[in-house]
Amino acid sequence: MRNPSGNEPRFVSLLTKKTVALILAGGRGSRLMQMTDWRAKPAVPFGGKFRIIDFPLSNCLNSGIRRVGVLTQYKAHSLIKHIQRGWGFLRGEFNEFIELLPAQQRIETEWYKGTADAVFQNMDIIRKYGPEYVLILAGDHVYKMDYGEMLACHVKHQADMTVACLEVPLEQASAFGVMAVDDDERVIDFMEKPDNPPPMPGRPDRALVSMGIYIFNAKFLYEQLIRDADDRHSEHDFGKNLIPHMVSRYRVVAHRFSDSCVGSEGVEPYWRDVGTVDAFWEANIDLAGVTPDLNLYDKNWPIWTHQEQLPPAKFVFNDDDRRGMATDSMVSGGCVISGATVRHSVLFSNVKVHSYATLEDAVVLPDVTIGRHARLKKVVIDKGCLIPEGLEAGFDRERDAKSFHVTPNGVTMITPEMLGQHIHYVR
Repeated sequence: MRNPSGNEPRFVSLLTKKTVALILAGGRGSRLMQMTDWRAKPAVPFGGKFRIIDFPLSNCLNSGIRRVGVLTQYKAHSLIKHIQRGWGFLRGEFNEFIELLPAQQRIETEWYKGTADAVFQNMDIIRKYGPEYVLILAGDHVYKMDYGEMLACHVKHQADMTVACLEVPLEQASAFGVMAVDDDERVIDFMEKPDNPPPMPGRPDRALVSMGIYIFNAKFLYEQLIRDADDRHSEHDFGKNLIPHMVSRYRVVAHRFSDSCVGSEGVEPYWRDVGTVDAFWEANIDLAGVTPDLNLYDKNWPIWTHQEQLPPAKFVFNDDDRRGMATDSMVSGGCVISGATVRHSVLFSNVKVHSYATLEDAVVLPDVTIGRHARLKKVVIDKGCLIPEGLEAGFDRERDAKSFHVTPNGVTMITPEMLGQHIHYVR
């Protein structure tokens, strides 16, 4: 276990055993546009063979937290199926589990009204787990973090609540909860998505923001959830309501992500909210680089997932005008590059690229077939697309916008529905 703060492993392991993690995985992620028409954002594929939710789940497992609840709501079928197939290996007889907690109107005849309400509606289940600490996680961010270090920080500071935070450029801070801290890392102010975020002292170009990762003393959490549920004016959200209420009344402490991130020494801590198509494309394409910001090859902190049984990637034909090849790319299992050229791209599982097609700067999700002579550049192709022969995308922004979604940064996104392939509808 990584211990940059010098905590004894035995001490940290005792804390993780007393902790239950709750992953909030019920959101749509509407900024990903049509990519989340049929799946929740945490279920969106990422990195060639993973899904976004695999990152917080893997962080829990690698940190020694083996009691995890996943709270689902919006179009959760693919997410539930993924967790059942890929995360069912923990042993219940050892009090280890990853349990699905779908919205089921346990307390009120309504769906989850906010992040805090989602936890409140499952409070009877959480109490039965008997944790001393509750770790609240977002299910839609990509990062590697040792939660044991954050738990040790929480106990060291005798906090009622601890908030993980990171520094971001000031112009980006309006998308987050922005906080101010004193010299002892105690949070003295918190503003959820302010229009004019305040900078950090001495850093006019940076702001300190919440990562949506919280640790609570369990009994304290129950008290705050009950109080908030009784407040008719509350939106029942951790960032909007609970944290601002607690900052002036209780001991809320900030934990710097740089103290618990997992990565190479001297490298900028990696955390991505791949919540827009541009951010999703950029984070995936970065993985095709020689030294990507996110190391997926780290054996000391592996990212676990559902390991589908697939044949190796295959490259066929070696004629001068018809050579199956991929350069500066990630190509997953089950892919066949048949007389086509792939450059600086990420191909997920079971992608078939037929002869004379060319791909460049392409992120291609699973089960896509690309027809002959297709030319695709700077694209995101959603799962299940059948790209017609000769289709060109990524070269003429105005033409692409007539049929597909083109982002502000010029990424063309293609989904089956945009191609007239209504694979989700029953006819």
